[in-house]
Amino acid sequence: MTESAPKIQEPRLWTGDGWTAQVIKNEDDDGWAVAMVKDGEPEPALVGPWTMGRDKKNPKPLDGNAFSTLVKTANEFVRRHEQQLHASLHQSITVTAAAGRVTVNLDIVPDEDNPYAMLSAQDDGGETLAEIKVSAGYKLNRSSAVAWADGGFAKPKDRS
Repeated sequence: MTESAPKIQEPRLWTGDGWTAQVIKNEDDDGWAVAMVKDGEPEPALVGPWTMGRDKKNPKPLDGNAFSTLVKTANEFVRRHEQQLHASLHQSITVTAAAGRVTVNLDIVPDEDNPYAMLSAQDDGGETLAEIKVSAGYKLNRSSAVAWADGGFAKPKDRS
């Protein structure tokens, strides 16, 4: 959706601020749900329950306040999801080894066909001491980081 596209503000469909809110029939029960779709995305980022109207059959219509709250909630949900994904793919630990303080990073590359990870080490000044490709299942922890540093940064045995 481009910035010049008009906002839609219908009882069951609102667009704006990079999002579309659509009230839909809840497939799990007799109630209603609202799906929040980020512009340009094929699937909803968030689907949640929606309030019934006064007649207890139809959904309550969307309004400006509800849409603003839904946009805020959907943005926070997407941000938390991205943070969790980043945390699961990027780990870092600082250890004291024979060579001094070393920060060891594990960056997983979630390739569908051949996932792998890059294990790297930096000194206190940020200079890269070593970088090697390891299994995506490599377990980075304090003892594996110290062992790798103390072992001269040789390719570790597969510890997945």
